[in-house]
Amino acid sequence: MDQTYSLFDDPPSGLETIPMVDADVKFMHGFYRPPQSTALLKSLLEETQWRQESIVLWEQERLQPRLSAWYGDPQSVYTYSGKRFHPLPWTATLLAIKSDIERATAHQFNSVLLNLYRNENDSVGWHSDAEQELGRMPVIASLSLGETRTFRFRHKTRKEVKPVPIELTDGSLLLMAGETQKKWQHTITKERAPREARINLTFRTIRAPV
Repeated sequence: MDQTYSLFDDPPSGLETIPMVDADVKFMHGFYRPPQSTALLKSLLEETQWRQESIVLWEQERLQPRLSAWYGDPQSVYTYSGKRFHPLPWTATLLAIKSDIERATAHQFNSVLLNLYRNENDSVGWHSDAEQELGRMPVIASLSLGETRTFRFRHKTRKEVKPVPIELTDGSLLLMAGETQKKWQHTITKERAPREARINLTFRTIRAPV
């Protein structure tokens, strides 16, 4: 890109390490704060080309319990659950967020998956972001906007290791690197209490066309 976008001149850099075995996870509250985080949530709700994708579970095709969208560089084709997703072109809002996160994390990204959790009934099951095109040790930066939801980690093989819950608050940033995706799974479950909308943006790097 010839033009640099940013939402502020000096992005905060207060990422703190979360102590987890076989993982490299960092987190900070308030990467964006109100009213900026509120304005970003509103813009993304309105600008994003949301879709409710389907997934095959136990040989049955079902709608995912959330809305999603895939944006990025033209070559950032992503394969998930047997489907190929071609990226939509970057918007100015997404480029600005990407620039801020890249400066704060010292990592470069060429794509982003947006998920919209509309209410307490939307969720994502246990999984790892370990698709082949993400590379052997992917770096994923996850920004949350809107309602707080609980993000849970569990180790794939070591049952004696306790699950790790993290409250993903409005404007918070979670960075996963190293062997995190190889060794751990994560989920956001349904909630009993009413919840307002939450958008999660996971910035990624597609290593090669697929």
